[in-house]
Amino acid sequence: MPGKYQNKISEFLKAHNETVVGHLAIGVTNHQLLMQQRTSWNHQVTFLKEAFQHLPQEWQLILEYPIPRRSKRIDVIVLANDLIFVIEFKDKETKYTPDAISQVEDYSLDLRDFHKESASFTLIPIVWASEAKEKSNRLFDNGDFVKPTLFSNRQNLHSTIKSAFEFFTNTTNTKIDPSGWNNSEYLPTPTIIEAAQHLFSGQNVREISRSHAGSENLTDTTNAILKAIKEAQQNDEKIICFITGVPGAGKTLAGLNIVHNVENHSGKGVFLSGNGPLVKVLTEALARDNSKRNQISLVQSRREIAFVQNVHQFLDFYHNNDQTPQDKIILFDEAQRAWNAEHSKRKFDRDFSEAEMLFNIMNRNEGWAVIVALIGSGQEINTGEAGLAEWGKTISEKFSNWRIYISPELKDGNSNIANYKLFETAPTNLSITELPELHLKVSIRSYKAEKLSEWVVALLEDEPLTAKELLQNHLKDYPIFITRNIETARNFLRNKNRGHRRTGMVASSGARRLKPFGLDVTAEIDVVNWFLNPKEDVRSSCFLELPATEFAVQGLELDWVGLCWGDDFRKEDSGWSFHAFKGTKWQLERKDERKQFIKNKYRVLLTRGREGLIIFIPEGSETDHTRPNKNYDTTYDYLKRTGIKEL
Repeated sequence: MPGKYQNKISEFLKAHNETVVGHLAIGVTNHQLLMQQRTSWNHQVTFLKEAFQHLPQEWQLILEYPIPRRSKRIDVIVLANDLIFVIEFKDKETKYTPDAISQVEDYSLDLRDFHKESASFTLIPIVWASEAKEKSNRLFDNGDFVKPTLFSNRQNLHSTIKSAFEFFTNTTNTKIDPSGWNNSEYLPTPTIIEAAQHLFSGQNVREISRSHAGSENLTDTTNAILKAIKEAQQNDEKIICFITGVPGAGKTLAGLNIVHNVENHSGKGVFLSGNGPLVKVLTEALARDNSKRNQISLVQSRREIAFVQNVHQFLDFYHNNDQTPQDKIILFDEAQRAWNAEHSKRKFDRDFSEAEMLFNIMNRNEGWAVIVALIGSGQEINTGEAGLAEWGKTISEKFSNWRIYISPELKDGNSNIANYKLFETAPTNLSITELPELHLKVSIRSYKAEKLSEWVVALLEDEPLTAKELLQNHLKDYPIFITRNIETARNFLRNKNRGHRRTGMVASSGARRLKPFGLDVTAEIDVVNWFLNPKEDVRSSCFLELPATEFAVQGLELDWVGLCWGDDFRKEDSGWSFHAFKGTKWQLERKDERKQFIKNKYRVLLTRGREGLIIFIPEGSETDHTRPNKNYDTTYDYLKRTGIKEL
């Protein structure tokens, strides 16, 4: 979608202010807002004309350029040969506020990452506060396509732009095609939090997905489920649909999209997850966004976001009474992680597996009912997680009246879905329908990290040469560094903390001997504050004080991650060695299940960064028997052999 106004500077200077403002006002329907905005636009156009008298007349000006990921528009874009000036105008503002700086940096970073015609071009963010005092700008190359933010007022905008142009332009570079730039593809990859906010503010999957194929895949899956739900209603059937997908395909997003569409077609659905932190962060993020967008209290907004629930609490409520659930459509995220009967009894004093309990509860509905189970790809990090076989066993032995919809992949099993199978041999007493649309086959993960999962697999499976090849040939745009100094890691992350990009430190819950470095994995964090609060807040991930463990971050992401490696997972000559800290010493883990849990912890932690990763491996100690040098050194040497660069 192009900007509302585009022209050469020479033509812009000739145009009447009212003509330009008329273009900018198209589509604004709120009368009061339009009156306020017209005044600001008039000032902006007048001040731009003052400044642009002194700039090259062939440069291109674009006003109100849309950034769909932010549901906002950039005030001013100037295309100056090989440079892109991104300008945030603050009318009558006397200060260069942190919010304005974050806003213009966000716009610039989004153009760098998601705007096709901005790729490999230099972007220069400017905060233009009309009444602010002049501020000295330091021009330097920071090694990024998005340069340090500059500051200007009404009087010196032209000189700010001119100085930056002379410093950053390169006459050997290709010039930007203005028409191509203004009509460029914009292909974002939102976080699950951003995606949920966009969906429930009225946007569709196509608008928020980087990959057209990925958005079509999600749409096809949603439509297939909606069709199955409609048939269940018409035939008074009870059905269960299993959705699978390749890593990064957006299974959680698919579930939220189905809930969103169900509300428009078939009544209400509820999204269940056993991932407590995900539920807390997602519901609060949606509530805050809804409160801000609709100008209602946060308390009221939280009541409206009741469709995302913790599955354990949902089961507890209905297990203790005979009520029929209000919602006839249930979506269960990461269904393969549901508790088995043994763990359910030990932890919750319940006699059934969570899969069986969910069937029992939904079976109370007279007529039709629907369960949609979203199947993840093998990141079990807890004992008692039953796996997919428990669902197959429960259906075949006790709920054969339920109609089953599966993807072909779930019938045969393959590596993309951790070789899961619903049944080893399909029972003859069940009605099973295969639908290829129930497998999400296209990753919508950040373009920088498409091969990250493969790199992590190679790293964890002791294949350093494969990991090195992937890092060098397929992850060039995804920086991965290693350091032995915690402050080096923190400074690296602070430098990446631009706009509203989120950074944070993570560590395994078993990394108990990171305490000498001020990192206590046993300290409880408030995940809502950690993921959502601004970077100035000491409780925020961006403050880089509180490390989050795999339990807090699974299913959620940061932009840049600092992984603090613990001695629970160490590299030795014979392969990986797995340990638990008991009392005052490390003990070797011998059970295969425990080993797999530890490996999966690091699989989760290594894949939390959308844009890049720095790994901190501590130096050991000669005087602390719980931190011998050799344990850390061998792991560090191994990671170096995979091609990771040292900082």
